[in-house]
Amino acid sequence: MFLLSIKIKIMKKIFITGGAGFIGSHIAEFFFNKYKNTKIIILDKITYAGNLFFLNEIIKSKRVKFIKSDIINYKKYENDLKNVDLALNVAAESHVDRSFKNSILFTKTNTLGAHIFIQKCMEQKVKKIIHVSTDEVYGEIIKGSANEDSYFNPTNPYSASKAASEMILNSYRFYEKKKITIIRGNNIYGIRQYPEKLIPTCIINILKNKKIEINGDGSHVRCFLSVQDFAEAIFLLVKKKKTGIFNIGNSKHYKNLDIAIMICSFLNKNHKKNIRFVTDRPFNDKRYSINFNKIKKLGWKPKRDLIDDLPKIIQWYKKNIKLFRKKI
Repeated sequence: MFLLSIKIKIMKKIFITGGAGFIGSHIAEFFFNKYKNTKIIILDKITYAGNLFFLNEIIKSKRVKFIKSDIINYKKYENDLKNVDLALNVAAESHVDRSFKNSILFTKTNTLGAHIFIQKCMEQKVKKIIHVSTDEVYGEIIKGSANEDSYFNPTNPYSASKAASEMILNSYRFYEKKKITIIRGNNIYGIRQYPEKLIPTCIINILKNKKIEINGDGSHVRCFLSVQDFAEAIFLLVKKKKTGIFNIGNSKHYKNLDIAIMICSFLNKNHKKNIRFVTDRPFNDKRYSINFNKIKKLGWKPKRDLIDDLPKIIQWYKKNIKLFRKKI
């Protein structure tokens, strides 16, 4: 604990891209509370999925600076990267279905944006960089689990754009090994997530008396990781000064249909009357699964359980449903 307190004191400046989005706002809030004397700089374009409301708890602090800008527009933020101890790149376009409709946007933000950001971090001599990627770079995993050395097999423009960003960052790692960490997470869940992902979409549809639409037969399998557990894993990697590539996940597997049924149950709705099966997209990965033993050896493991968290998440969406009236 003594060593941890010393490390916290010397972290003076943290820069977070995508900090007003779902995952980014949780990370910003987490690091704000962990590093009591640290300046937090948050960059966000504020797209449909971002909202300054998510930063209500910290945005008024003198320690927080918010920059409204696209990650590509580096002139808006490159000077703020000076003397930064830790830069976290969370900014991303992340919805698979949308990536088929506008793949160029995903390449611009996720690949070109990441490239520009890391280049500017290098130019400004940022001490440590963490890039948030996804387990979808591994593609479909029918049996077993992918580890950090498994080959890439992206099957949609979103995962391909993230895999491409990793290849670029890996090229920098050859001569800046002590600086760069890449993390690949499961399906992250929690409050503030825009209703285009499975869990919030199911909740919002039921709250609006609409049917939940499930692709195919609902047998697609995913693992779900709490956004709080995700933030704690990142903090551990920072605290232990770890670099390289890390899977961060949960080993509990759920079928999409099971998630929809659980949400109906928590909202006292008959799932047979409130779930509709729709034609699946041409290729939809049947199963994702990652091996995260590497970070478990450092002392991290997921603490939270989706079933326990769902009632609290549902209550949050009931209270804040007005935040999600704007259309994509």
